[in-house]
Amino acid sequence: MDKLEIKCAMQIQKPIHEVFDAIIIPEKMSNYFISQSTGVMEEGKNLIWKFPEFDFECPVKVQKIEKDKYISFYWDNSGFELLVEITLSEKENNSTLVSISEKSMENNEAGLKWLSGNSFGWSNFLACLKAYLEYNINLRKGAFDFMKK
Repeated sequence: MDKLEIKCAMQIQKPIHEVFDAIIIPEKMSNYFISQSTGVMEEGKNLIWKFPEFDFECPVKVQKIEKDKYISFYWDNSGFELLVEITLSEKENNSTLVSISEKSMENNEAGLKWLSGNSFGWSNFLACLKAYLEYNINLRKGAFDFMKK
């Protein structure tokens, strides 16, 4: 295996349009993921994301947006520009399957470190999104205070 890629998914008990909006609208994302964004995720936009736990700015280059179906963007990971793809699928009982992939890194020490950290990160993103949308709980609040410098 030459390249490493992250894949994870989770079903959320909310309609697809609510899930989509929670991912692209910064005022909603700030309830479970980021603290700030320079704008709504729209095709072709360059944004800056800030996180509540970390003192850095993350550049995000939005690629493609298909309403209620698909979101893709590039973001920086230690000098590597990586593609994130989020796919939404309608499921029974008015729920939504959220599938995320991030790619790719070389199968080496740096790649394995990325795979471990970002696999955890995307799983956490999905759990926090589910908690926010289904129960109006911000699981991230205070969760990573121990990592602040």
